[in-house]
Amino acid sequence: MRVLLRASAIALTTSLIFAGSAASQGTAASGPAPTKIGYINSQAILAQAPGRAEAEAQFEREVGVYRQQIQRMDDSLKTMMAAFDKDAPKLDSATRESRRTTIGQREVEYQGRARGLDSTMQARQAQLVKPIMERVQSVIETIRGEDGYAMILDVGSQVSLVVAADKRLDLTDRVLARLKAQGPAPTASTVPQPAGVTRPKK
Repeated sequence: MRVLLRASAIALTTSLIFAGSAASQGTAASGPAPTKIGYINSQAILAQAPGRAEAEAQFEREVGVYRQQIQRMDDSLKTMMAAFDKDAPKLDSATRESRRTTIGQREVEYQGRARGLDSTMQARQAQLVKPIMERVQSVIETIRGEDGYAMILDVGSQVSLVVAADKRLDLTDRVLARLKAQGPAPTASTVPQPAGVTRPKK
């Protein structure tokens, strides 16, 4: 989840820069005006945003199901390989080659299913964090519009070019206060399932 939040912060930064630039261009036609710039720390906002901890906890609960499936596939393959190694000296060449082929096919099958599970877990991460990101973006854009900021930068992003800034321009606490006043964002309840994979029976 932390990796995804960092990636989301980069996406948030990009959208803020473009949104600010467009607003700045729009006011230029009505005559020169002082350029008003603020900044936020996206990492701090995302770390404290309402609903983030709940989304992370929900993801960890759900991902446990996928991890169990991957572990069972890995255990099954290891068992097959161990049995083959034990029996190989006693097998005739045709049987030995047949079992080796079966193990190879099973390994390819498991690798494909593991990739599908991994893709599903990544999609679920994005699904869970999306409502939080949308709410953060909305609050920042609202503040920008209310106070006439031409641009809002992000000093918490890995791609940030800001090396020093007046702390009076920091809007991070203001964004967090408004987010907390709104309460947690709704969580995505749908759990995607990869093709050919089912949840284990309880």
